[in-house]
Amino acid sequence: MKQNNATRRLGEQLREKLGYILLFEIADPRLDLVTLTGVEVSIDRSYARVFVSCDGARYDEVMEALNSARGRIRSLLARSLNWRVVPELDFKIDRSTDEAERISRALENVPATLSVEKDDEGYPIRPDEAEGDAQEGSHDA
Repeated sequence: MKQNNATRRLGEQLREKLGYILLFEIADPRLDLVTLTGVEVSIDRSYARVFVSCDGARYDEVMEALNSARGRIRSLLARSLNWRVVPELDFKIDRSTDEAERISRALENVPATLSVEKDDEGYPIRPDEAEGDAQEGSHDA
């Protein structure tokens, strides 16, 4: 969805209101430890895409809870927002944290080949070549 400064500001306002509603107004235990990572609002304010993050094993459970509470959330939003139109809410799972975790785990497991000394073209230098280069360099001085 195309965003400009006004829709970003509206999205941030909507994210704050939704966060309050999910934290204090909706009493569904399936929505514990759910984070709102972002909101995109359409230019006419009739549609909002809400990105949520949670534990990967709970995606289906959280989406089911959000979709079942969608009407209640919209009615609570209507009371708290001073917008003429209350947006239709579309909840999406934000998987960027999963990707960041996968990359972090991959970086922890550094292959042994990365610690091998390489020449300018990226080819490994054999240990006997490295010693020969060091000795040649000491004779030149």
